[in-house]
Formats: sequence, C-alpha cells, structure tokens
Amino acid sequence: MQTSQNRKITVQEMKSYCRPPKLERYCTLDTSSGMQNSSCTASFSPNGSSVSQSNQSYPMGRNHSPDDTCGSPVSDSCVTDHEHDLSHMIRQLETAMLGTDSEIFDIHTITGSSRSTGVSIESERWKYMMEMIARGDLRELLCACAKAIENKDMYMTDCLMTQLRQMVSVLGEPKQRLGAYMLEGLVARLASSGSSIYKALRCKEAASAELLSYMHILYEICPYFKFGYMSANGAIAEAMKDESRIHIIDFQIAQGSQWLTLIHALAARPGGPPSIRITGIDDSTSSYARGGGLEIVGQRLRKLAESCKVPFEFQAAAISGTEVQLDDLRIRPGEAIAVNFAMMLHHMPDESVGTQNHRDRLLRLAKSLSPKVVTLVEQEANTNTAPFVPRFLETMNHYLAVFESIDVSLPRDHKERISVEQHCLAREIVNIIACEGPERVERHELLGKWRSRFIMAGFKPLPLSSFVNSTIKTLLQGYRDKYTLEERDGVLYLGWMNRAIVASCAWICQPTDSCLLQYP
Repeated sequence: MQTSQNRKITVQEMKSYCRPPKLERYCTLDTSSGMQNSSCTASFSPNGSSVSQSNQSYPMGRNHSPDDTCGSPVSDSCVTDHEHDLSHMIRQLETAMLGTDSEIFDIHTITGSSRSTGVSIESERWKYMMEMIARGDLRELLCACAKAIENKDMYMTDCLMTQLRQMVSVLGEPKQRLGAYMLEGLVARLASSGSSIYKALRCKEAASAELLSYMHILYEICPYFKFGYMSANGAIAEAMKDESRIHIIDFQIAQGSQWLTLIHALAARPGGPPSIRITGIDDSTSSYARGGGLEIVGQRLRKLAESCKVPFEFQAAAISGTEVQLDDLRIRPGEAIAVNFAMMLHHMPDESVGTQNHRDRLLRLAKSLSPKVVTLVEQEANTNTAPFVPRFLETMNHYLAVFESIDVSLPRDHKERISVEQHCLAREIVNIIACEGPERVERHELLGKWRSRFIMAGFKPLPLSSFVNSTIKTLLQGYRDKYTLEERDGVLYLGWMNRAIVASCAWICQPTDSCLLQYP
C-alpha cells in the first residue's frame, strides 16, 4: 500500500487506522447509576441511533466526529475516511500485505526470521479482519468482536465495534435489533463488571405501569409464557383432581397471571371447587413491575376467586428465592402441595458460582414437602457454565428466534415493540454477555441438566397428559405456523422454526425408600 508520494505503509500504520476503544462513546444503554469509572449515560433513541447523554454529544451520522478520526464510533467505518471508500481501502491493504517482499518490506530493516514471521502473521490477521468487514456479515462480525475481547485484542475490538455500530439498529431486522443489545453487552463487558451492570445497564427506566404494560404485550404477542403457564396448570389440575385442599407454592409469582386460568378451571370441577391457598414468593424486582407489593397480587386473585365462588387464601412471601426457608412456607397438615418453578430457577446460583448452591437447595426443599406435583418451565438455552464465546453464540441463537417471533407480530417501527424489546429482553442479554461470577444472574440450562438435578433431588418425571398437549396445540392455532410444539420423553418443547425456546415438564417424588436425600 502506497501513498500519493509512493511511500510504503507498514503494518503499524495500518493498525493506526483503528485506535484503542474509547468505551464511554460506545454505550447506548443507561449506565450512569452503576458504573463509577465511566461517564457513559447514553441511551437508544426511537430512530435507532445512539444518543449520548455524557458531557459531550456525538450524534450518529456520516463524517460527523468531534475529532474527525476514524477511531471514533460516529464515523462510518474504522478503515474509511472522506477520501476512500471501504473497497478501495481493502485493495490498498491487500497490496500492502500480499505484494512481494521488496514491495512491502525493506529487507534490511528485518533483523531475523522470527520478526519476519511475526509481521507476516500480523498482516494476515489484519487482512482477515478487512475481509470480514467487506462481507458485512453481522453475525460473523459480532462473534469476531467477542473473540477479540476474549483475546484482549483491543485494536481489533475497536475496529469491529466501530463497524458494528453502523450495522445495528433497534428499528432494523431482528438480527440488527438483537445485534444492538449484544453490542452493548460487549461494551459493558469491557467497561466494568459486577452487580452494577445488571442493575444499571438497562434502557431508560420505565414507570411501573409502563413496564407492566410492556410485559403484558410480550405475553400477548408471543406464546412462550402462555405455553409455560398453561402446561404447568394442566399438570397441577391433573394431579389435584381428587384433592379438596390445595396449597400452591409459586417461587416467582410476579403478577400472578398464571393462576387466573387455573382458578377458573378448578371452579368448574365436578362436585364443586376445592379450597385453594397460594403462597406467592417474589422479590423487589417484580414489586417494581407491579407498582407495589404482593398484596396487589393477593387482591387480584382473591377478587377472581370470590366471583367464581372458590374458597381462597393468599399468603405473601416478599423474599428472594435464595432466602426461602421451610418456615416461610407455613405448611399445614392435610394439604395437597403443588410447587411451581416457572422461569425462576435459572436465576438461582449453583455450584459453578459458589459454595451456596441454591438451585439444588430449593429442589431438596421442595422434595421435603412431599408435593403431589412439581412443575418446571424454563428457557431451553445453555448460558450457565458455558465459556464466554460459546455463551455469546448461544445467546445470539436463542434470542434471535425470540426477536424473529416478535417481528411477525408487531411492525418494526411500532413504538411498543421497541419498548418491549428494550425493557423485557435487553437487560437479560446484556447480563449474560457482560457479567461473570455472582453478578451474572441469567444462567439458563438445557432440560437435560434440569433432569439430572431433579433426579438427584429425589424426583421422577411425570409425563404431561394428552389433554394438556391438545390444549397447547389449540393455543398455538392463534399464532403463526412457524411456532412448533414437540413432546419428547414426557417434556413439551415450544419452539420457533424448529429451535426449542421453552421447555415445560412435571415431576413427582420418588418412593421414600429410594431417595436418601433430606432437606437441607
């Protein structure tokens, strides 16, 4: 590669096109409250660009940069400027790296073969990056950026992040929207670590009523939650068909929406409804989304039960799952117990995080209650113990299916769709990518691993009935035909285009003499 003065360009000069990352300029999610070493407080704007809220504003635009260097994320590429487009620059770089030794390197300046080999490897590495950028494959560039971060290659990280910033958009295709949040996760991983990321790296905080509205929209447009709730309710109703006193222990009750349909179903039971007691466990996160404490859930369920003439009692336990002990559940003699783990166990730390394995502890606690049935609903993904780069790829594949399913339900410029994805999904994605150790709380496991945990705790599978299967199939008729339902080994899998997204199953206790595990 030569300049207009016929001067040779070295590898070091090629590297200068991409400068070490200036992290505070990349952020687009609100981090101001939790990252004391960063001035980034930027957030996504409705038009899909990043709007800085730090001391200076760097609007996303062509050739608009405060220092007019291609190291800035506001330029169109880390390897282009006002005078050269991307393809021309790549040709120049190829000439520099693929020409004869006499054209590229002054042989007298190279003192040994080891140095020559190092320069060659460096040249090939940068050629590979330029080719990737030329292909413009968003998935490939995201994965390459994750690998560069893993390898602590800050030059390549900076170049890839600058290029990626021009390719992602919260108004674009599903992969572009997902890419925006995954890129923010990479930025957060570089910028900081710890609980501050999960607490602060989220989109502009919604009012509680708005957040509840967004969660309700997601519930309506995607059948994942309905699928989980309905299959769990079917298993509980089947197990409790002959019981007159039922105690349901819900380890993450949230808004309590799951139990509305079950109360209706039990109210219509031949011979009259049973008495129902629900213990609702939840922490402050869901309290914020509800706009108040668990008493709101209790009032809602109690009002419905009264209208259906169902004897009902609600017991609130406003604590985290890691804090739940046997005394918190207030078990009464003569009750038939159902335990519900819907989308919550993956938040519990296990043996890979520390000595406090709450994931298995809660299963042993449930076993000690001798329940009639235990239901499990979880996302079918492996983000718990997987190393960073495989976890990044798994997150991309899993959430891309979710974003694609949302795409067919709401227009891309729909304001509520943007809010749903930002408030309900982005925070999970950023946490999986940015955090490690106890600060990474989104730790999904595949059903095979859950099966091992349940069996070790003293449970055996309870196949879901044909009635439950047919009910779920009826539910899916109201959605796109790209949703799939598969039953395998007594487990129901709901997927999108044949990729399993959510798994639902039920468990019962092994005979007492075959299980020696005791709580705690």
